[in-house]
Amino acid sequence: MRRPRRKAEETRQDILATAEELFRQRGIAKTSIADIALELGMSPANVFKHFHTKTVLVDAICERHINRMIESFATHDHAAPAPERLPLVVCKLMEAHLQHIRENPFFLEMMFVRSDTQSHSGQRYGALIEELFGELIRQGTESGVYHCTDLAATSRYVTAAFVSVLHPVFLADAKKDELQDRCGGLAELVNAALQSPLAK
Repeated sequence: MRRPRRKAEETRQDILATAEELFRQRGIAKTSIADIALELGMSPANVFKHFHTKTVLVDAICERHINRMIESFATHDHAAPAPERLPLVVCKLMEAHLQHIRENPFFLEMMFVRSDTQSHSGQRYGALIEELFGELIRQGTESGVYHCTDLAATSRYVTAAFVSVLHPVFLADAKKDELQDRCGGLAELVNAALQSPLAK
């Protein structure tokens, strides 16, 4: 009796889960598409039908991790003034990344595999962070605490200012107390700039 045909999305999710597990066990460089296909009992061609290259597969796994992190990210206290929330938001994001790196050390290898590509997951993460800071800046501006004439541009600048505490590559070898100090210092500088009437 023939097995019932599975939906494409179910097969895609199985490939992602299996690839992620093999990457965790062996590392990305030592895991081939053929290894993933063998584990799933399918042909490599079937894996390539869903993910045209290994880099695309790695990027899709990164996107899964980003989705999990954003979903688990706690709701921030909107009652507190924006200058108080800013360092809390950045610190929580940094802590989420550090925990993710501890639990998934192969994630850093994925970052380097994708470093020379315009990855969809990287672009999506950047957009989500800019959106998060944009909402915080908007609320601070509306309450008269922050001064901002171009919300989109300012959100990009603020995101760039925090790269050294929000990008996994910069977090990998840094000491936690140094990161916390850097995070607090950057938040203080950004807050000072946003509260200045001369801020553009």
